[in-house]
Amino acid sequence: GAGMRLWVALVALVALAAGGQAPLQRRVVKEALEYFHGRSNVRFLFRERAVEAAVEREDASGTFVQLRLSLAQTTCRKRAPPRQNCRVVENPRQPTCLACYKFDRSDVPKVLDKYHNCGPSHHLAAKEIRQRDEAECRAVEEAGTGTDALYLPGMFAFSKGLPA
Repeated sequence: GAGMRLWVALVALVALAAGGQAPLQRRVVKEALEYFHGRSNVRFLFRERAVEAAVEREDASGTFVQLRLSLAQTTCRKRAPPRQNCRVVENPRQPTCLACYKFDRSDVPKVLDKYHNCGPSHHLAAKEIRQRDEAECRAVEEAGTGTDALYLPGMFAFSKGLPA
C-alpha cells in the first residue's frame, strides 16, 4: 500500500543522498535532459540541479524508474558548440521534469515505455496535471506485464517525439 511505496521512495532517496545513483536512474536523468533540450521553446542548455524524488521498483517484466528532476538554466545557448564552462545563471528558471521509464530485464536494459512532463514546478503540482502524470506513469509501470504487450498506449507517440 501507500506505506510500502513511501518506504521504497525513502530508500531510493537515501541511496541518492549517499551519492550512489543507480545506473538506470542516471540513464533516466540523461534522457530527461535530452527530451527537455529537444523541445523547440528551450533555447538554453539546462543542467541537473537536483533529483527531488526517485522511485525504482522491479517486477517480473523489468524495472520501473520514476524521477522528479529539477533543472537549472545555464549561460550556454542550445545551438552553440558545446563548451565546458556553462555556468548556471543567477536566479535561473528552474523547471522540473517528471520522468517515468520502464526497462526490460535484458543485460543492457531496453526502454519498454516512457513518459515525460517538464514545466514550472508550480504547474506540475497542479492537481489535474498531477493526476494525469500519475495515470501515465502507472501505464508505463505496467508496460510488458500483460500478454498484450505488443502495443503499449503512448509508445509510438513518445518514440516518434510527437508533442504530448
